[in-house]
Amino acid sequence: MSLTLVVLAAGIGSRYGGLKQIEAVGPGGEIVIEYSVFDALRAGFDRVVCVIRRDIEADFRSLVAARFERHVRVDYVFQDLIDVPEGFSVPLERRKPWGTAHAVRSCRDTVREPFAVINADDFYGRVSFEALGAFLCDVGPRESRYGMVGFTLSNTLSEHGHVARGVCEVDAAKFLKRVVERTRIERDGTHIVYVEADGSRHRLPGDERVSMNMWGLTPALFPALEREFKAFLTRSSNDPKAEYFLPAVIDTLVGQRAATVRVLDSPESWFGVTYPQDKPVVVQGIRRLVEQGVYPARLWG
Repeated sequence: MSLTLVVLAAGIGSRYGGLKQIEAVGPGGEIVIEYSVFDALRAGFDRVVCVIRRDIEADFRSLVAARFERHVRVDYVFQDLIDVPEGFSVPLERRKPWGTAHAVRSCRDTVREPFAVINADDFYGRVSFEALGAFLCDVGPRESRYGMVGFTLSNTLSEHGHVARGVCEVDAAKFLKRVVERTRIERDGTHIVYVEADGSRHRLPGDERVSMNMWGLTPALFPALEREFKAFLTRSSNDPKAEYFLPAVIDTLVGQRAATVRVLDSPESWFGVTYPQDKPVVVQGIRRLVEQGVYPARLWG
């Protein structure tokens, strides 16, 4: 079965201060996305679709995709702010992209097979891709049977600022019951907390399963993304900063019993370049994995 890896790479990277997708972290100058593509190929994926913005297309093609285009088919789709359903318009004050669910919706005319979704700047690890690839090989393109790689919250935090995570509730059979996007999770001394929009702080144990936007999906999701995007625009038209999050759509479908989501546990620790200070941690983590033989010193020989 053909499997596609959809890479969400249209993020502005405002907290990082630049196009963080091109930061070298490997001993051969590799960037984070190269490790994801390398792991995906080993797990049976045979196509990559990059979701990017038009204004970064030239840089992305020359500095990112050129590194692995000779090893796998690479296609591109654009996440455009003006890509909204008929009858809706973009508020004049809207500047930022619509969010991860809108990014995946951008693939509706390009992806026809089961696919994985990942962030371009997150390191997920070999085991995570193996689990997701095995799951997708058993799913038909018309099924609303999805998968999500779940990470332990305490393994996914940055020491240098807050992060956004989908905090999950999982049943005894390892199916997702609920996922809530928490956009500001951070360390507070020895504790982990999430901060609400009103500034209130709530403690989290740290052993929760969280979504890192590593999903196994099928084209059956696209009609739901369209329907829910219309609902989102209807209720959020006056909020120029509102985001259409993929976990929120999945949570709605699970609540309606319109889809199931199998939670695939991953023991991997997260590496990611959210802030400039994160880079040395990622470099050290990759170096350890190379020393352990998980990756070659030069990914592509």
